[in-house]
Amino acid sequence: MKIFKDGLGEGSTFAGYHPAVNLIFFIFAIGITMFSMSPAFLAVTLVFSWVYSLMLSGRKAVKTNLLFTVPVIIIMALINTLFNHNGATVLFYLAGNRITLEAFISGVVGALLLSSVIIWFGCFNVIMSSDKLIYIFGKAAPVLGLTLSMVFRFIPLLKSRFKEIHLGQRCMGRHVEGGRMARLRQSVKEVSILISWSLEAAIETSDSMEARGYGLPGRTSFHLFRMKPEDWKALAAIGATGLAGTAGCIMGRTSINFYPQIVPMQWDAVMIVIFTAYCLLLSIPIIIDITGERKWQQ
Repeated sequence: MKIFKDGLGEGSTFAGYHPAVNLIFFIFAIGITMFSMSPAFLAVTLVFSWVYSLMLSGRKAVKTNLLFTVPVIIIMALINTLFNHNGATVLFYLAGNRITLEAFISGVVGALLLSSVIIWFGCFNVIMSSDKLIYIFGKAAPVLGLTLSMVFRFIPLLKSRFKEIHLGQRCMGRHVEGGRMARLRQSVKEVSILISWSLEAAIETSDSMEARGYGLPGRTSFHLFRMKPEDWKALAAIGATGLAGTAGCIMGRTSINFYPQIVPMQWDAVMIVIFTAYCLLLSIPIIIDITGERKWQQ
């Protein structure tokens, strides 16, 4: 599909929903993921996070996700296997230490959890723009709202600024083609320029917001966010499926025991309901965006 090639970005249909709907979805999706240690639940959330990341960012998300996912899985699996010697299934001995299957699988599952959370936060950064964060937290916690809006736009802003600085230095003939030390000194200089620029911009933003009375009692702000019928429908679906997944976390049905032996999940009626609700929760923004794209094409 074309959306997986170019990505929807901020033109996502789900991004056009009310900020409260977007925020509640990510709270449920990321929150349930963080409190799950079941391979089945984490495999599902990793797949859905990858799919939605591709829908939002296109092909460039593949490289970004792989740079996070593959190293995290390898490093966490190795560290947990080499330093955690619990488990009943011994694979072999290394320097007198037991290398167990349970420790290896536990490390891989923990890596899947961390990778999924990182990718979901990447989707969050695309959907939740700065004006949405300020709208949600502006009245209750204005400082928090401003801080979050600046933090989530900080990395892409730094990338664009560094690219601009690098191109400017090359146009001025200062990016010499010397040895490694010359290139290193030039890179350090460009990073120094980036830091100075970012600090100065942060101070200007703070002074500008203070001059405009941001955070003062009784201050109003303009916004176009209104709860529409489709927002209420999406909120009801997210709330029902999210609460079912949260109940599963509270009951401990989204995690399994790894030590001393791996205890597989019990797929009874309750587990099937919880797992199905979790899958439906994660599929809601994907369904909304695909439906919206089909309407546009028609």
